[in-house]
This record gives sequence, C-alpha cells and structure tokens, in this order.
Amino acid sequence: TKCESGCVCADGLYENLNGKCVPAEECPCEYGGLSYGRGEQIQTECEICTCTKGKWKCVQKSRCSSTCNLYGEGHISTFDGQRFVFDGNCEYILATDGCSINRPVSSFKIVTENVICGKSGVTCSRSISIYLGNLTIILRDETFIISGENPSVRYHVKTNALHLMFDIIIPGKYNMTLIWNKHMNFFIKISRGTEETICGLCGNYNGNMKDDFETRSKYVASNELEFVNSWKENPLCGDVYFVVDPCSKNPYRKAWAEKTCSVINSQVFSACHNKVNRMPYYEACVRDSCGCDVGGDCECMCNAIAVYAMACLDKGICIDWRTPEFCPVYCEYYN
Repeated sequence: TKCESGCVCADGLYENLNGKCVPAEECPCEYGGLSYGRGEQIQTECEICTCTKGKWKCVQKSRCSSTCNLYGEGHISTFDGQRFVFDGNCEYILATDGCSINRPVSSFKIVTENVICGKSGVTCSRSISIYLGNLTIILRDETFIISGENPSVRYHVKTNALHLMFDIIIPGKYNMTLIWNKHMNFFIKISRGTEETICGLCGNYNGNMKDDFETRSKYVASNELEFVNSWKENPLCGDVYFVVDPCSKNPYRKAWAEKTCSVINSQVFSACHNKVNRMPYYEACVRDSCGCDVGGDCECMCNAIAVYAMACLDKGICIDWRTPEFCPVYCEYYN
C-alpha cells in the first residue's frame, strides 16, 4: 500500500543468514538454532535429513533404533519414552528377549544391581551384568570382566576418558550399543531385525509408552513400583513400597541443587531447548544432587546434566557445556 525504503533481493534470489542474496539451491537450513549449508546432513535415530533448497528432506533409515537410559539414582527412560524413578537395593532385569509364551528362549539379558549411595536411601546403578548365552560381561568398579564365549555373538569394546562402549551383534536379531560412564549412567541402544518381543524395566519396545509397565506376569501394572518389583532378578529381595524424595529429607541441599542444575535451563543449552524437553532432566538433576550426600556430590549433578547433553546429541545438537570450573573432564594420565 505504500513504498518502504530498503534492500530486497532480485527475483529468484533469497537472503541467507549472512545477508547475501543467493539462488534457492544455496539456501541454508536451520535446526536447533544452527545453520546448515546445502547438502549437509543431520541424523536422528530413525531418519537421515539432507538440506535441499532451504528445507530438510528426510529419508527413513532401513533400521530404526531406540535407546533406554538408566541414570543417576534410579531414573529410567524406556525404549518407548516412558519415564519413572525407583529406589531398590536389588538386582533388576533391565532388558531381555524371549518374553512371549510361545518363544520363551532368550538370547540376551541385561541386569542392573543397585546399591545405596545416600543416607536418605537413594540408590545408584553401580554394576551391570550382560548375559549373552555362555558369554558374560560384568561392568563394575569402572572396569569390565568378560568370561565364557559365544561363537554366534560378535562384540567390540571401545573406551575413552568418560565411557566404556560395547557394540554387540546377535546375527539376524539385534545390533546393540551399550554405553556406560563407569559410574551411574547406562544406555542401551537397540536396532532389531526380528519381531521378537523385549521386556524388563526398559519396557516392551512396541512403540506405545502407555503399556510400558508390563510386568513379568504379562499384565500392565497400575503403578511403577508394582512394575519394578516384578522385575527383580532375585525374588528374595525386598519389595520397594515408596520412592524417596531426597530434597525433603535434605532441605539444606535443595537451594544448592537448584542453582547448580539451572545450567540445563540456561543459555548454554538454549539450542536444545526446543528439541528435547528439559524439565524432566532438570528435576532429575535436582533430585540426585539432593540425594548424593555421602561423597560424590558433584559427580551426581554432573552425571545428570550429561544425560541431557546426550539427549541433545541424539537430536544432532552438540553442546559444549563443561568448563575447567564446572564438571571438568580431566586429561588421561600423561595424555
């Protein structure tokens, strides 16, 4: 309706983020607050997306994977995305197959052993056992022990300053990547080439989070504690009847916990905020930071923040959040 002074791009050209006029083929794409040039790719667990004329074109991967997280003092996010917290001083089955009545033979079983690590009764995952037929891998005390053998299973171990990683292939059935931070955090990433059902605390991996609390007896529990108690490895262990709230037991720690965990809500992670809901991770961080009151205070807090950073990385957003003063990673000896 009226003239406005200013600059516009000529017909057929478009302004990019640097203020230059470029043809459509050279338009960048945006994801998580970052700019990607023509032809650049990002990957999620199920898709590969390529930047084409300023828009993402996504192709479904032939194999789609899903991840179950066990972290901090009993926080679990199942393969289908259900979240819950439990405190239990026992061994629990995280994931196994052979759950259907007509195919009861299992080719793998992953068990977590919890120990109490705070005066308020909170527990931390300290020991993980992986059973692959006659092959057993035990993760404990920041190292691992392998015993027995299974010629039909292929595995490869990788290490870095922070993690132990196991790539495990059960031919025709599963490709698994297991990542352990040598302390409290454990991730199970599975892609499967079989319709075999999976069960355990990591859920049934059927794409529906509403029925993830399926017990060992094949019914959906009314609450997470009933569900957790059904997956005890040793039936003689005591049941869990309530979930401890460490911040109400240690109110003097709450202000410190909220302050240190607030980095998750800060600008540091802003590129990830619209990709991964930060509130469950912030609440888990505060809970763990209140609960770790017998040493390892900062480790609990840093582990919880690292889980959010890893969730961001799964969405293609890499956050450089550690500093020499905040959750530093020390160089390996003489490295």
